[in-house]
Formats: sequence, structure tokens, C-alpha cells
Amino acid sequence: MNYHILTLFPEMVLEGLNTSIIGRAVERGTISINAINIRDYAMNKHKQVDDYPYGGGAGMVMQPGPVCDSYEELCRKLNRRPRVLYMTPQGKVFNQSIARELAKEEDLVFLCGHYEGIDERALSLIVTDCLSIGDYVLTGGELPAMVMIDCISRLVPGVLSNEESAEIESFHDNLLEYPQYTRPEEFRGMKVPEVLLSGHHKNIETWRRRESIKRTLERRPDLLADAVLTKKEQEYLREICQERACTEDHIVIE
Repeated sequence: MNYHILTLFPEMVLEGLNTSIIGRAVERGTISINAINIRDYAMNKHKQVDDYPYGGGAGMVMQPGPVCDSYEELCRKLNRRPRVLYMTPQGKVFNQSIARELAKEEDLVFLCGHYEGIDERALSLIVTDCLSIGDYVLTGGELPAMVMIDCISRLVPGVLSNEESAEIESFHDNLLEYPQYTRPEEFRGMKVPEVLLSGHHKNIETWRRRESIKRTLERRPDLLADAVLTKKEQEYLREICQERACTEDHIVIE
């Protein structure tokens, strides 16, 4: 997987991504991260890439020329036009399903805007996907790009040392991850659940699945509508819903 980030702050994304698991994957050559400074494509001596918006209004808007030129030079180097993800609160909210889809790409371009955004003509010419990490506004697209790259990279083969870790965690089968414990067996009067000490793998798996269902019901009941559950698990969900007198309309139990 090759990431290309069009940004005004290349040092920000490089320093943030070249650490921990992602940094080690870069060192091994499993993924690559290329930060392209849009300001390098400014056509004036002051390297200005923004200007006042037509029609008036507060703030500045990034000009289309430097944005398009930076992308088109990348296309010439790659000999193709890779998918361009524009970081914007107006976009579709990024999730694990989108991450799995994007992890299949060979190259991904992340376009990071600043100020009041980017001239609409540049977006019309190069952007293929508008994505958001939530319904709030940040100062730029760099942090959302870093979040998405971290998430997508975990699904790229060879990035994680334990392949199972990529999927058997939060949002697997549309359920939140079960509680995790480590040594010591007792901490401040709280003990590790006995089933986890039993060595009985089938019982442990059943306990973990049930805890995932319970936690999802407590924290993200909206996910349960699309959760992948066995008949026994559906019955378990029905029982705990009855105990808690669930009223959420979006929980559908067959």
C-alpha cells in the first residue's frame, strides 16, 4: 500500500505516522508514506496558495492550481490516476467497512484542505471520495488523514505481527470488542473472570462473544441491527434485552 498525502504541512503527517506499528511497517517496506507539499506548486514568489473567496465571506480558500498541479505530477510519476480521498466534514463518515474497501487499493491519495476549504473546481477535477471522521470541524485535513491511514494500514497484510489482531477486535461482526485482562490476577480487589483462567478455549470464546454482545448493547446499540449472531447469541441478546427492558427501536432480534 502506498499513501500519498497532499498537504500544506508534510512534517505534521510524517512525524505522526512514522512511529509505532505504522512506522515499523514503513521501515519494512510493507507500506509507504509520501507527503507532497502543495505549497511547492504555488506560482508566486511568496508560495501563496490561498486567496479571498469570490462573493465575500470570512476566511481564505485554497486555490485550484497548486492542488491540481500537485496531483497531476503524482499521476505522471505513477502512470495512472489513483483514488483521491478529500478530508471534509461534508463527506461520508469513515468506518471499518470503508477501511476494508480502501485497503485493497495499491495507491491512495489523501487531500488535506485548510482555511475555508478548497476551490470547488479542483475538487470536481480530482476528488473521487469525500470522507469525514465525524460531525465536527478541525483546522485541517491532516488529522483525519492520519486516522484513516492508521486504520486502513492495520488491514494491509504484513502490517500487524499477528494477522488475527486486524479483525478480531472492535467492530468484528459489527460488535464491540470484549473486555481484556492481564496480570496480576487480582488488582485492588477486582479479579480476572475465572473462565479466562480455565484454559477451556470453547468456554472462553463463548464468554468473549457474550461480553461483546453485552458491551455493544450498552455502548453502541445501533450496531446490533447489522450484527452477525448465531441463533444462540440472538437468544442471549433477547434475554438481556428483556432483563433491561430495552426500548431501542433499531434493535431487531429475529
